[in-house]
Amino acid sequence: MGKSRVLVVGGTGYIGRRMVKASLAEGHETYVLQRPEIGLDIDKLQMLLSFKNQGARLLPASFSDHHSLVDAVKKVDVVICTMSGVHFRSHNLLMQLKLVEAIKDAGNVKRFLPSEFGMDPARMGKALEPGRVTFDEKMEVRKAIEEANIPFTYVSANCFAGYFAGNLSQMCTLLPPTDKVTLYGDGNVKVVYVDEDDVATYTIKTIDDPRTLNKTVYLRPPDNILSQRELIAKWERLLGRELHKSCLSEHDLLSSMKGENAGMDYAGQVGVGHFYHIFYEGCLTNFDIGDDEEEASQLYPDVNYTRMDDYLKQYL
Repeated sequence: MGKSRVLVVGGTGYIGRRMVKASLAEGHETYVLQRPEIGLDIDKLQMLLSFKNQGARLLPASFSDHHSLVDAVKKVDVVICTMSGVHFRSHNLLMQLKLVEAIKDAGNVKRFLPSEFGMDPARMGKALEPGRVTFDEKMEVRKAIEEANIPFTYVSANCFAGYFAGNLSQMCTLLPPTDKVTLYGDGNVKVVYVDEDDVATYTIKTIDDPRTLNKTVYLRPPDNILSQRELIAKWERLLGRELHKSCLSEHDLLSSMKGENAGMDYAGQVGVGHFYHIFYEGCLTNFDIGDDEEEASQLYPDVNYTRMDDYLKQYL
């Protein structure tokens, strides 16, 4: 079976650039959408040119020009959208819906992977406000995909290691603490931490796999299903000493996002809500993967994914 032609939308982003690299590494003819809206962003331009030097092809197209999007989509078999989800309705949702329309009109795409790569929005129908908007919008995109009869794969990648593991899941920092650490509740809820390069590797492996067609694929590398306490213990072993631990109750966490004195902006409130669902409710691991769903490490046991012991070594 030949390799698919892959278009990455959002290729200069945090996950997008990894997706381009993984697609090239797997031998796919890889395209990256080049939008004129980058303007004078020299970093994005240089990244696009570096993709070109690595063998990717740049496809000029704009979300404000439907025909250009359709023309770009017609050149490929698979479309992977990796646009950031932090922009909410005014940005991410509307552009993804435009992309869905272009894929529908092109009529040739054999697989579309929308921009998800976090918690499964289908299981977050009772999420707290205001963070629920992120899940509701992803479900709106899913609805449009399925109504248009576009073949799909949804990827639930759980917690990016760069944002949740390197800092021992502490808010407001990306670096691991060296003296004291906050536990959410008792710190024993199981969480799934995944290196971002592994997210891309697993994702690319799904695109030609009939087992993942029209399914949700969960990334649950077994050695990376850890409680916060277990993650901290790995860091303590590397440091050679224990950290002072304090526990943050569910009540205190939720109180931090309410009231006039909370002083928390919208994005902060969204983040607190997500931390609540992950570290108190256990939303990443409190369910079994169903018959119409798949788990990536079982599908692709050949992937030598990064364990968090090794991941944390870079911070020493």
